[in-house]
Amino acid sequence: MLSRRVMLFSLLACLAFPSEAAVALTIFAQEEIEHLIVYVENSGCEFYRNGSWYGPGKAEEHLRLKYSFLKDSLGGTEDFIEKAASRSSLSGQSYQVRCGRTTPVPSAGWLREELMRFRAAASHS
Repeated sequence: MLSRRVMLFSLLACLAFPSEAAVALTIFAQEEIEHLIVYVENSGCEFYRNGSWYGPGKAEEHLRLKYSFLKDSLGGTEDFIEKAASRSSLSGQSYQVRCGRTTPVPSAGWLREELMRFRAAASHS
């Protein structure tokens, strides 16, 4: 299982090289976050934010902007989903995703599902 190997390697790296381990974990989270943002952009889905529906390009731009403001305070990819990609910082309203004629779903769950697929694919490579 790759995740156990990654966790063991990370722990050993933290003990041997504390500053390099922190950078490696940050790079891994950045790769996951970048994947999610590109996934949004390429999804073809609409995103509901503060009373309006937006196309995937506008959603991608918005997530990149929020990420740029929050990235120094994020603890990982799940933190990105929770703090930047699940609700409006202004109104507190949850973001929704609608793909085609499907019923809108909360963006947080939609992105977590993609993150799980991404991690599963990474563990098999």
